[in-house]
Amino acid sequence: MEHALSPTTLTELRRPRPYPAVSVLTPTHRREPDNAQDPVRLRNVVAEAKKQLEADPAVSRDRRSDVVKHLDRALAEIDLAHAEDGLVIFAAPGEHQVWSLARSVPERVVLSDTFLTRNLVSAQAAERPFWALSVSADRVTLWNGGTDRFTEAHTGGFPLTRNFDNFDAERQEQIGDMPSTFRDEGVRHFLRDADIALGAVLREDPRRLYVTGEQAALSVLDELGSVTKGAVHVPHGGLAHGTPEAVRQALRPLMAAEARKNTDAVARELETARGRKAFAAGVDELWQNAREGRVALLAVEENYRVTVRDQDGGHLIPAESGDLDAREDIVDEIVEQCLETGADVRFVPDGALGDASGIAGVLRY
Repeated sequence: MEHALSPTTLTELRRPRPYPAVSVLTPTHRREPDNAQDPVRLRNVVAEAKKQLEADPAVSRDRRSDVVKHLDRALAEIDLAHAEDGLVIFAAPGEHQVWSLARSVPERVVLSDTFLTRNLVSAQAAERPFWALSVSADRVTLWNGGTDRFTEAHTGGFPLTRNFDNFDAERQEQIGDMPSTFRDEGVRHFLRDADIALGAVLREDPRRLYVTGEQAALSVLDELGSVTKGAVHVPHGGLAHGTPEAVRQALRPLMAAEARKNTDAVARELETARGRKAFAAGVDELWQNAREGRVALLAVEENYRVTVRDQDGGHLIPAESGDLDAREDIVDEIVEQCLETGADVRFVPDGALGDASGIAGVLRY
């Protein structure tokens, strides 16, 4: 199952497909007893996708057989033991993908000539993804971090390793000889290569960056590197050979401080917008402004979800989940629309927006 959504990957997912491009969405659960329903629910929604394919006269028998085959392959690849909060299956002639999301999705099946990506986009924005680079003299590890997950990244050639002749990193650390290790030209070249490799990763998927390592290693990166210079440096050694949880714990205080700083900054921007009458709140008002490209900053409480339907006159009104004409993922639609028009989208803790009904924005004009 896929987790990390880069801008390049999103562009590829959004390109038109031969009809039918099938999107299957279902909520999943991380813990008992809620996760007991997931296998049955998943089989049922995939069965519904097959039923819709069978009933669609625009789908030829050969093409239907091809897409059904890819739906079955996708289903076989899913390991619900590692489920998060939502699951998305994409299947089209000749291809399939499975995406696990740290954000719930509505249960639905869509047949179109493009995949339904807005739930992935919203989940990615809510995840606030970042990179963490852990450096040592013989290994450089890249970590893929976010609000609800932290894993080792195997991209861009990472992890990078270097073999030393007669090198004993543990002995050198014990005798306090690490600074001389990082003066070695081979080590410096190794760290310069790591900086270059990271640059390629950041060009494809720009994120905020943390760098951990011995102070001597961080100093070498400052001296020789380019992309790591603007990163948050964390002088903590041993993490290049560490576990994801060890790195997460080392970064936790910085991440918490940054989250508080983000929430405070959003509150200030919204208050300023109120004063100059550039403030909007609620899904109806923000949906209207998002479609017109007027939203400069969108703030959403992390677990805010609301089901609506269209009213005559183009407004949105509350609806019951499961209603025939209900739009269950309107918040995700607003997030994707705002990102499409260049807005800054920020997710904040529940309750942080006060009387703004879970979602608020600063307008451009």
